[in-house]
Amino acid sequence: MNPNKISIGKGTCIEPGAYIEGPCVIGEDSQVRHGAYIRPYVLTGKKCIIGHSTEVKHSILLDGAQAPHFNYVGDSILGKNVNLGAGVICANFRLDHGEVIVEVEGARFKTGLRKFGAILGDLSQIGCNSVLNPGVLLCKRTFSIACSSIQKSNVRNLKNVKPADCS
Repeated sequence: MNPNKISIGKGTCIEPGAYIEGPCVIGEDSQVRHGAYIRPYVLTGKKCIIGHSTEVKHSILLDGAQAPHFNYVGDSILGKNVNLGAGVICANFRLDHGEVIVEVEGARFKTGLRKFGAILGDLSQIGCNSVLNPGVLLCKRTFSIACSSIQKSNVRNLKNVKPADCS
């Protein structure tokens, strides 16, 4: 459990029944709700919500990010004021157990990782019961409807990037 490696910010509410495993840092004025499961290497900013029956692992939530209920956030980054609807999954593992490849505007990039979730830009809103495939990158202010299967990245203004040879 590593309780000595858990930092809880001032004004943060940890509800009964939440489980937190260090090392991790939970920012100020955040909420960790009943039934939340925080695995090691989680870093949250201020005013974040990790909600009921939400599991977060090896992830970063910037200020105001919310995974409020029935979410899985694995090996991912949620930008400022991102909101995940109920049941949203940020998948981090390919079914074939292979390396996660990030594809952006037709270019493919090797990550060297078997586990890599999603990166969501600031102010994005993901509809209830949606799934983000491993390696998906979304630009800020991305909105998705409920029950979406997000399989491709959506990134604008990408400059000076050279893709890896992923053949």
